Amino acid sequence: MAKHAHLTGWGKALPEAILTNDDMAKIVDTNDEWIREHTGIRQRHIAGPDETAGTLSVEASKQALRRAGLSAKNLDLVIVATSSPDYQLPGAAFYVQGELGATRAAAFDLKAGCSGFIYALSVASQFIENGAYENVLVVGAEVVSICLNWRDRRTSVLFGDGAGAAILQARDEPGGLLSFAMGADGTQLEALVVKGAGSKYPMCPALHGSERRYLELDGRQLLRFALRDGLKGLLSVIEGSGLSVSDVDLFVPSQSNQRLIEKFCEVTGIPLERTMVNIDKYANTSAASVPIALAEALDQGRAKLGDNILLFAYGAGLSWAGAMLQMGTFVEKPLLVHWPMLNRVRHQLDKAKIMLRTASSVVAANAPSFLLPLFSKGGKDK
Repeated sequence: MAKHAHLTGWGKALPEAILTNDDMAKIVDTNDEWIREHTGIRQRHIAGPDETAGTLSVEASKQALRRAGLSAKNLDLVIVATSSPDYQLPGAAFYVQGELGATRAAAFDLKAGCSGFIYALSVASQFIENGAYENVLVVGAEVVSICLNWRDRRTSVLFGDGAGAAILQARDEPGGLLSFAMGADGTQLEALVVKGAGSKYPMCPALHGSERRYLELDGRQLLRFALRDGLKGLLSVIEGSGLSVSDVDLFVPSQSNQRLIEKFCEVTGIPLERTMVNIDKYANTSAASVPIALAEALDQGRAKLGDNILLFAYGAGLSWAGAMLQMGTFVEKPLLVHWPMLNRVRHQLDKAKIMLRTASSVVAANAPSFLLPLFSKGGKDK
């Protein structure tokens, strides 16, 4: 009998220290009103000396295990999606595995930027569906603050630190992760990059004073990628699940920008009231963004058994990823059972609407006035 990867546990962890917009105004030439208006961010959590991607991952994972009623000793695999592990070698997953006492679990890191958590979910689901493993811990964790140039007002205000975790378990009943899709365009990798500390620009005394150790962002290019490639991918995720846009009960996008989230809702037709938004509290936590938002939404009771949750992220790579997740056993709509042809028509109508809105949004993204001065490489932001 085929196995299905069900979400049974979730958790999140944030550093203790909070940096408000007013605090940021003391560091760089900006102000609270401008940041809120252009990004939706009011504050962000910043890791202290004893808080790392590993320690935050462990805390989020403990919450997820408790929620699932599962012992760490029963885990078969630990995947940590992060671009900021505690050490250059080994990866953060080994620290998490050891701290949790998951003695029989394999472990590895997955590095795909903001899309990393959904990439990791898709990998975990394959291990479960092919019968190799039964219990998998998936974590998205990031300490972005270590690579921020705090003098750069275009990037320093955007990011925060944190971790989110999920437990996937094998079940005979249909449901759980219904579909996923991923994509990338490596020809645009320099639109979001940290060049330092790799084999091209290795760790050395000269790197410490170099701009290469900081995160570099071309937000306009990243925006065009998300609207053009990412939203096309969302269509395949929805269609692959056998559902339609109207069947999405909760939309959990990466928390990159409030106005951009609103644009995604406009293009897809998903109501904003069905969308999880917490960027005001945490800013963009990269690979941790989606799992933190997912955990918070579930803690708030925003999804019940049978509800369909659409996850979506985009970022470094450039990459995008989406997944449709159903809480509990898969429940087909009567319409889908009795009128399969009508369901296909619904998919085609959804696709036509989204492609039309996407095309107009991509055109608008090339206009200087679109969305944010932030999405302009080297542009003014005040």
